[in-house]
Amino acid sequence: MAPRVYVTRHVFGDTVERLKRDAEVRVNSSDRVLPKSELIGHLKDADGALTMVTDVIDAELLAAAAKLKVVANFGVGINHIDVAAATRAGVIVTNTPGVLTETTADFAWTLLMAAARRVVEADRFARSGKFTAWDPKLFVGHDIYGKTLGIVGLGRIGQAVARRAAGFNMRILFHNPRPIPERVIKELGVTPVSLEELLRVSDFISLHVPLLPETKHLLNDRTFALMKPACIVVNTSRGPVVDEKALVRALKGGKIAAAGLDVFEREPEIEPELLELDNAVIVPHIASASHETRIRMSTMAADNLLAVLKGNRPPHFVNPEVWDNRRR
Repeated sequence: MAPRVYVTRHVFGDTVERLKRDAEVRVNSSDRVLPKSELIGHLKDADGALTMVTDVIDAELLAAAAKLKVVANFGVGINHIDVAAATRAGVIVTNTPGVLTETTADFAWTLLMAAARRVVEADRFARSGKFTAWDPKLFVGHDIYGKTLGIVGLGRIGQAVARRAAGFNMRILFHNPRPIPERVIKELGVTPVSLEELLRVSDFISLHVPLLPETKHLLNDRTFALMKPACIVVNTSRGPVVDEKALVRALKGGKIAAAGLDVFEREPEIEPELLELDNAVIVPHIASASHETRIRMSTMAADNLLAVLKGNRPPHFVNPEVWDNRRR
């Protein structure tokens, strides 16, 4: 009997057809976020699940899905999955690292440049019919070339952001909780500094850290107060890294100049006051939303899932100890 697979949202390319060659596949036909009760109903007899960041995979769900062997996440972040509970249940968790790197770095720069040059404000102004003549004071923004960029988290995406900064002749500072190899530092032309120094001297700050207890509200009233009034903050990492109420206070009070946000603290809810601010560029979690990247994400998630169901080692593990225990 073919293994059963449930896909929680529509995916890209020929992913579903590829899965159907080796499994009985069901897909969430409504393409909406399923409440836990419905998700449990679909997974209780499933051998594998291809899931999204919007699916909460917790101990309760895992206990109800007793046949489940693998949760293949469409994306890198796994904060929505109780990996410890999955490990205890013997369920392999996989994700799609690396595939998002370049497109997310591109989008961090998209937000940085849009915020610096007030593109969204200017677009709304032009569309509204208010543009009647050129004005030397109209939507004056901030230069990027030759400025100082501070990168918080110099992993794959942070390094890709740094490579792009070289083209703007920027001084590039970084803070990373773990040491970065000297060869990487030399290759990128970056300088390690304390978080406090980075916050004090950077003209632009780009966040690329995972969500951990120590990174929640990394940017708060205290840290915003350290920044330059002309500083622009970009977040394409995880929403709760930024205290949104503190961000509102910083933007309203002139503590910083602007922010570009792809992710939010209580996503999909957005702090209402942020929506009212012209100096906040706000987009709905689309940093990896290019056709090419989403197809690669779908393919990688499917490859991970099928490998486990066929008894093979998946290319990308989150909890490899489950596989190791199965091999004993």
